[in-house]
Parts: sequence; structure tokens; C-alpha cells
Amino acid sequence: MTNKPTIAISHLGCEKNRIDTEHMLGLLVEAGYAVDADEDTADYAIVNTCSFIQAAREESVRTLVELAEQKKKIVITGCMAQHFKDELLDELPEAVAVVGTGDYNQIVSVIERAETGERVSQVSDNPTYIADENTPRYRTTTEGVAYLRVAEGCDYRCAFCIIPHLRGDQRSRTIESIVAEAEQLAAEGVQELVLISQITTNYGLDLYGKPSLDKLLHALGKVDVPWIRMHYTYPTGLTQPVIEAIRDTPNVLPYLDLPLQHSHPEILKSMNRPWQGRVNDDIVDRLKAELPGAVMRTTFIVGFPGETDEHFAHLEAFIRRHEFDHVGVFTFSPEDGTPAAEMENPVPQEVMDKRRDRLMAIQQEISARRNRMQIGQVVDVLIEQENPRKGESIGRSARFAPEVDGVVYVEGSARLGSLVPVLIVDADEYDLFGRIATAADLKAHAIASI
Repeated sequence: MTNKPTIAISHLGCEKNRIDTEHMLGLLVEAGYAVDADEDTADYAIVNTCSFIQAAREESVRTLVELAEQKKKIVITGCMAQHFKDELLDELPEAVAVVGTGDYNQIVSVIERAETGERVSQVSDNPTYIADENTPRYRTTTEGVAYLRVAEGCDYRCAFCIIPHLRGDQRSRTIESIVAEAEQLAAEGVQELVLISQITTNYGLDLYGKPSLDKLLHALGKVDVPWIRMHYTYPTGLTQPVIEAIRDTPNVLPYLDLPLQHSHPEILKSMNRPWQGRVNDDIVDRLKAELPGAVMRTTFIVGFPGETDEHFAHLEAFIRRHEFDHVGVFTFSPEDGTPAAEMENPVPQEVMDKRRDRLMAIQQEISARRNRMQIGQVVDVLIEQENPRKGESIGRSARFAPEVDGVVYVEGSARLGSLVPVLIVDADEYDLFGRIATAADLKAHAIASI
């Protein structure tokens, strides 16, 4: 028997936040704490918050208020704790601790101090910590997928972004450390590793004096895991060595997550994007030529201060011309402490909403057409869910990243966490539909591929 309190954790925000949550869970379990998914019965509720944009903060606040109404002892961690470290303990009496983005490794001592009655503020002004393969971790993803953080923090200072303030400057893990964790995850049966950081294409710059993503990919190519996917691959960092590493490493998926944010040079300059006017047709065309068949995902911001109808028309034409497989469109959110929040010529919210809706309608047509090209193909699908009542499984093909893209609905049952060949028979703007491939399907597919 243990007299230690039980603890529940609510995870909000991005996959980088998720890894922080998983490490906190691992540290607490290692220290002998009972981790309970039910916040109603737990003694402490840890809320790992997001503070990237206003909508994310509102979700975090709603969660905190709901727990406060239940008279829970609340530990606030993550980006909101980092952002508002001086206000949260004063404004939320139920909060017993705030823990910054570079301090989650102290979660056990924070709980111990809170147990003595102390109200704890454990927030470093300049986060420098990054977990490695030796830090306990309790995964919260499905059996077949795991996120693998290669670096933390960001050296860029985009005008709209508060992440460097919340997460600190870039700090990369060594190639040896990343490969060691990849091998641990592969031994657990993981089929897909998703490499994440704020700028994955800048991986290693701080450690090795130059970006070293190509060397990391070659090293990870020796790990026995079928799929390696990258997020946050900034286009100017997709150099020839990186492209060759993607092309020549069989388990690295040709899936390019390109956070472009806009296409017009004037808006990119106002955003203080590091490449400014260099995001143009040439760079996208080059990637398509070097990696034919690659899946391309990107995100755009509409309504950045000063965005005119002409700027927006440039972005609309850019999306139509390049026909990305997946696109996310967000309206500009002014964040206190960023230069963009003080810029002149704000775009009215109703105009931003119309521009977002127009781009999403255009992209839905493109995505539907791109997905329909998969009909008749046999593709590997990573099975992640079962729906016994419908006699189907749900998973993802290589063209879909977890949580942000579509899924594949598969007739028939398959083992969770397994990769199975699926014949695609239908598609819509978001998802694919298929059935487990028969021997005849596989033979026909092999013949067609010759």
C-alpha cells in the first residue's frame, strides 16, 4: 500500500506538449504515484496547457475553471504556465503549483512540495531542458505510433509567434540519443515514428555547427521501424543532402510538412519569416521534381495585418497552382508580446473568416481529387482503431499523419498496431475507404506496378 496521492493529467495542445505529458507520467509512475485517468477521483489534476493562440488559451482556461469548480488541487504545467507564471497562482486559488515548459522533469518534487502545503512556482525564465532516452516515458498514443522529439525551442523570431518566449532557443539532442530512443520505441512494437521539433530542418545546428537532418535520417534508417515521418520541415532547410536522405532511406516517408504561412513576399517580410520572399513557385516545383509522388502538407495564415485583397489573391492562386495534398488555414491571432500584435492595418475578423472559408473550400476540392487518385491502389495501412459493430478497422496510410490528416476506413478486422495491405475502393475530401487486400488484389497491384 502507498500513501501517495493519485494524479490525473489532462493533455492540451500539440504533440510537443504530448511528449512532455508522457515524460511527466513516466516520472510519476517511476516514483510510485498512482496515475488515474479519472479526474473525479484523483487527488491532483495536472493540466498541461497550451498558450500558442487565443483559442488554445481559452480551451486551457475552460479546463482549469471546470476543475476549480470541482475543488481539485490543480497543477498547471506547459505553455500557459510559462506564459503567465506571475498571474496564475494569484488568480486561481485552487492551483497549488505552476510548472514551466523547461521544468516538467521536476514534477515529482513539485508534487512532494505541494503535499507539504507549499504553493509552488517552478518556472525557469529561459527554458533549457530537453528530455532524452533515459527519461521515463509513458506513451499515450496508439500502439503503432510514437512521437520522437529531436530538438526543442526555436531561434527564429517570426513576428506573430510567441513560441521562442514559451519554449526557449533551439537545443538539439545528439544523433546517438535520438537513435537510442528510436530503438527503444521499435522494441515496443511501434510502427511509425514522427520526428518533431519547432524547426526539424534546423536539427543539429546548435550541436554540430550546421543543420544535420540528413545525417540523422541516415542513422534512423538503420532502426527496425517501417515508417519515419517528419513534421515542421521548413522548405529552405530541405537541402539537396536532406532530399537525398529522404529519397535513399527506405523507411523515411516522402511526406513533407511545410509550414509556409503565406506566399506573398510582402506578407512574408512583415511576418519576419527567415526566408521571406524565397517561398515561391520554384522551391515547391523543385521539391516535386526531386521527390515525385511526395505527399505535401502545409499551413497558411490569413488576415495578417496589412494583408490586402491582392495579397490574398496571390495566396489563393498559389494554392490552386500547387495542389497540396493537405492544407490547414488559420486566421491571424494577435499575441501579446509579439511585434505583429502592434502592427497597423488589422484585418477585420469577418474578412479573415471569409478568406479562411474560401481557401478551405478550394482545398477541399483539391484534396478530394488527390485522394481519388488512390482508388484502385493497394496501400499499407497502420491499424489504430476497431469498430466491431460495423465490422471495420480504422487506420492511416502513409499519406496521412496522425491527428492532423484523414484516416482510412477498412472493411474487416485487423490487429491494432499492425500494417496491413488495403485495396482503396473509394475516397472523399478527407478520408479513404477500402478493404483488406486479397492475394488476387496484391497480384494485380504488382503487375500494374511493373
